[in-house]
Amino acid sequence: MEIAIRTIYDAMARLAPPELAESWDNPGLLVDCGRPVERALTALDITPEVVAEAQRLGCGVIVAHHPVIFSPLKRLDGRDLPFLLVQAGISAICMHTNFDAAEGGVNDTLAGILGMTDTAPIANGCGRVGAIEPCTVPALAALAAERLGGFCVPPLAGPAVQVKYADNGRPVRRLAVISGSGGSLLEEALAAGADCLLTGEAGHHHAIDAARLGLGLVAAGHYATEYPAAAALAARLQQAVPGLAVFASRENRDPFTYL
Repeated sequence: MEIAIRTIYDAMARLAPPELAESWDNPGLLVDCGRPVERALTALDITPEVVAEAQRLGCGVIVAHHPVIFSPLKRLDGRDLPFLLVQAGISAICMHTNFDAAEGGVNDTLAGILGMTDTAPIANGCGRVGAIEPCTVPALAALAAERLGGFCVPPLAGPAVQVKYADNGRPVRRLAVISGSGGSLLEEALAAGADCLLTGEAGHHHAIDAARLGLGLVAAGHYATEYPAAAALAARLQQAVPGLAVFASRENRDPFTYL
């Protein structure tokens, strides 16, 4: 059964309303090859390997979290992903910060994996805060490594997830989660009453600031905190568009290898 790309985009717009996106973002139907499709592939990132996987599976559209076009294009060549997509006749729908903020989206998925309850939005909706079974920051970091590692595509080498943390020495009862690059949002976590912020990426100075503010900090990896939602999206999209066969990418791996 062939389905129009616009029908699939409209279904995604209901799951991740575009009005939830940040002003600087570029979500939407970013590559439209104008062809109806029977199969779709979901992914966190569109990479050459993911495009090749979509071709092998006969998927005419890739639904991804990270935008395949972010800044204005001034030129194209054979190494550019939009070029590869058009060459393969594969459309691309990308839902970024709107999928972070959406109900049942990236941060709700992350909160569910970590066992959070009574969650509420923070950071313009792009994060969640809620209760968690009391634990130490090191124990939370270990829990994140274990649970998120079970969702990620098996790595080529090394551990599936590499987690680092800054321990404030106090129990974590209220946790804030912001998937991806959320290390700069310490103040938002504190304002929400969190004892600890768990995010994907946090830098040296974020850890220093967290210690100064008395906030625990766990950085569990950009890929690890977001890929589970991209994989889970396959089932949701399948239900939202009857007749569409949807597959979760197995070639969308963490770009880093860990020792």
